[in-house]
Amino acid sequence: MNASSSDLAPAADPGRIVLLTTSHRVAPGLLSWPAWQALRAADAVLCADGAHPQLPYLREAGTAVTQASPTAQELVDACAGGRTVVVVATGEGEPALTDGLARLAGSGRTAMPELELLPASYDLPGARLLDLVQVMDRIRAECPWSSRQTHEGLAKYGIEEAYELVEAIEAGDREELREELGDVLLQVVFHSRIAEEHPDAPFSVDDVAGGIVAKLIHRHPHVFGDEKAETPEDVKEHWLRTKAEEKRRTSVTEGVPLGQPGLALAAKLASRVRMAGLDVPLPRGEGVGYDLLALAVRAEAAGVDPEAALRAAARTYRDAIRQAEGTAPAPEATAPEQDQGTGPDTVEG
Repeated sequence: MNASSSDLAPAADPGRIVLLTTSHRVAPGLLSWPAWQALRAADAVLCADGAHPQLPYLREAGTAVTQASPTAQELVDACAGGRTVVVVATGEGEPALTDGLARLAGSGRTAMPELELLPASYDLPGARLLDLVQVMDRIRAECPWSSRQTHEGLAKYGIEEAYELVEAIEAGDREELREELGDVLLQVVFHSRIAEEHPDAPFSVDDVAGGIVAKLIHRHPHVFGDEKAETPEDVKEHWLRTKAEEKRRTSVTEGVPLGQPGLALAAKLASRVRMAGLDVPLPRGEGVGYDLLALAVRAEAAGVDPEAALRAAARTYRDAIRQAEGTAPAPEATAPEQDQGTGPDTVEG
C-alpha cells in the first residue's frame, strides 16, 4: 500500500519557548551570556510587566520587548513554524502560564514547543540579606511600633535573643538554631536602620558590615596577607597582637562588659589575667560570692565555661524536678563538665 504525500510530509516545527528568570537582587542588565544569546536570537521577546527593571536595559541593548500576557495556547501558536519566543518572567514567575503549558502538554492533543527555563542572573551567597534590609526599611517607615523604637528600647531584646540563641545551640535543635540566628540578625539590622536617622553621627548596615569586614581581614593576616599560621595557637597569637595594636588598652579589663552574668564575668576576667601573664591573687572574703568567684576562675583555668556548665547542671536539676513530680520522663544524660569548654578567648571585639 502506497503512502500518500500528506503522510510523508514532515510535521511542522513547534518551535521553542524560553522562560527567562532574573533575580531582583542583582543589578539590572547583568545577565548571563546564554541569556543574551537567547534574547538576540529570539523571534519575539514578551514580558507581562511593563515596569520590569530589566526592560530598559534590554531595549538599550537593541532587544525589542513587547508587553504582553499570552495564554498558554497563544504562546504555543506564536511558536508555530519553528519560532523562538522568550518570555521575561515577572518577579512572581509565570505560574498561570506554566500551569497552562503543563495542561496542554498533558492533554496529548497539542504539538508542544521545546520549553527551556533559563536563569539569566543568579543570587550570590548572602543575597537574601538585601531582602532583609529592604523589609526592615519599610517596616521602620510604616509600622506604628517599629517606627518609634530606639536603641535603648530595643536593648533588652538583644539580650533576650542572645540567650535564646545559646539555648538553641545547647539543645542541639537545628530548626530552632536557624530561627534564633535570624532573630539575632534582625537586632543588628534593626539597630542599623535606627542609626541611619541619627542627626549627628548616622551610620548604616553597610557601615556595620564594612567595619567588621575590615576588622576580620586585619586580624587574619595569615589568610589575607603574608603571615603564616599553622596551628590554632598561631591564629590566636595573630589575633591578640593585632587586637592589641587596634585597641591600645591600658588595662586588660577594658572591653569586658560588667553587665554580663556573674560566672561569665568572672571567667572572662580570669581569662584576661591568664593571657596577660599576670599574677593576681583572688580577693579573700566571706560569702557565696567569693566561693563562686573561685569556682569560676578554676573552671576557666580548666578550659570549662562555668556559665554553660551551670546551665547544663540546672537542666539536669529541672529534669529531676519534673521526674519527681511525675510530669516528665527520666532525664537524658548530660555532657560531662569538661566538655563545656570555653574555647580560645579570641572572638571578642
